[in-house]
Amino acid sequence: MKVLVTGSAGFIGFHTAKALLDRGDQVVGIDNLNDYYDVSLKKARLAQLEGRNGFSFIKMDIADRSGLEDLFRQEKFDKVVHLAAQAGVRYSIDHPHTYADSNLSGFLNILEGCRHNDVQHLVFASSSSVYGANTAQPFSIHQSADHPVSLYGATKKANELMAHTYAYLYGLPVTGLRFFTVYGPWGRPDMALFKFTKNILAGEPIDVFNNGDHARDFTYVDDIVEGVVRCVDHVAEDNPGWDGDKPDPATSTAPYRLYNIGNNNPVRLMDFIGAIEKTLGKTAEKNFLPKQPGDVTETFADIDDLVADIGYRPKTGIEDGIGNFIAWYKSYYDVKADA
Repeated sequence: MKVLVTGSAGFIGFHTAKALLDRGDQVVGIDNLNDYYDVSLKKARLAQLEGRNGFSFIKMDIADRSGLEDLFRQEKFDKVVHLAAQAGVRYSIDHPHTYADSNLSGFLNILEGCRHNDVQHLVFASSSSVYGANTAQPFSIHQSADHPVSLYGATKKANELMAHTYAYLYGLPVTGLRFFTVYGPWGRPDMALFKFTKNILAGEPIDVFNNGDHARDFTYVDDIVEGVVRCVDHVAEDNPGWDGDKPDPATSTAPYRLYNIGNNNPVRLMDFIGAIEKTLGKTAEKNFLPKQPGDVTETFADIDDLVADIGYRPKTGIEDGIGNFIAWYKSYYDVKADA
């Protein structure tokens, strides 16, 4: 297949493009290489893909409407994996317009490109952040998720609604994946594992928000990517049993599906930090702080539908995943063994 992967220089986008290439698909990657975090890391990821048979890269912003129109028209993609977005809950507190440009206007451009060019399936990134003020655990795709507590979460919920509209009006098969705290090699510098590892190795304190009373359904990137690729192949279909009197948020009379994609095993933040300390052989100096605006206390993914529909089974435990990340970090940043 020819697959467009947006955000291909990003953490999940890079790993997804690699997996698709590994199985023989042709991949066109786009990314705007913005400076939300270290651009050199994004370029280093791209360097792992460039030169591989079947991969081509175009620097492009998904907010570039005419550029995307031309790209879709010229390339005739079979399927699209849309992972480009402005990420980050905390960043959205002070930079709201960035999220409107990328996550709303940009997503609309992707939907239009798919609609007008006979794309067979659009798989797009949503987020556990859509659950917002929900407290019933584990989070289920069959729950209402109408109370986001960050603009980032609100834009991801909006993406789901926009995608459903296109599935309903134009018959575009769409699958939305609510990612739960993805981590692993080549991860983002704004994420907790990266920050904690960097600071502990440097002998600097780490900020522990909500006084450590957090839990996250940390999900290893290889497990995430396996689920994404399986979903690419499992084209969304309508649910003939859908009932408008009792509407199920996860399905529709249109070819539309939502799934949680997580590890189904939340880890307490202090246990997560303990696993990093154990792997590094160093104890962190901890700076305990109040809860941050936009944060939720716990995430926990109900993945039963994804297991039933595509056979998704996360395999990587937290200690192995953290070990793999730290091994990559030390290699990438040339950290000496005694650091």
